Amino acid sequence: MPMDLILWAVVGLVAIYATTTYNGLVTLRVRVNQAFADIDVQLKQRHDLIPNLIATVKGYAAHERETFEAVVETRNRALAAQGPADQAAAENALSRAVGRLLALGEAYPDLKASANFQQLQTDLTDIEDKLAAARRFFNNGVAEFNAAIQHFPAVIFAGLMGFKPQTFFDVGETARQSLDAPPKVAF
Repeated sequence: MPMDLILWAVVGLVAIYATTTYNGLVTLRVRVNQAFADIDVQLKQRHDLIPNLIATVKGYAAHERETFEAVVETRNRALAAQGPADQAAAENALSRAVGRLLALGEAYPDLKASANFQQLQTDLTDIEDKLAAARRFFNNGVAEFNAAIQHFPAVIFAGLMGFKPQTFFDVGETARQSLDAPPKVAF
């Protein structure tokens, strides 16, 4: 009789631990999914802003057709991207294309002085800041989730329950180098 009681106690403790572990991992996975949705919101705002930016620049630099087409093409690829890794690569390409578009402001003083262009640049900078914060939040959630499914003894249950490591939203090597470089100030 006491042996049966001990066995039931052990089984009960394992069941309680498995349930608690499962619920904790589900909570972390939901947090990661919610953080990825936050990135999507910021990316949608960014994607919606780009046609306005192109239209404004076109009014001042209509012969820069190649630049406009590159921005439109990379925007379309970014809209079609799926998953953090694919989206990060597409968004990095879009950032480079938009950077070339914004650089046209230096070549066209009237464009640079345009209130509409300045407002769009301000809006884009604001969205980029929010996007960077959303990426950090997402990557933090991914790190917590990945660590949780790898800790012992949760690692035993995580695999059985279908939890797999998540992918970080990586800014890419080119963007990382520009983030690491000191800002350039020109007067």
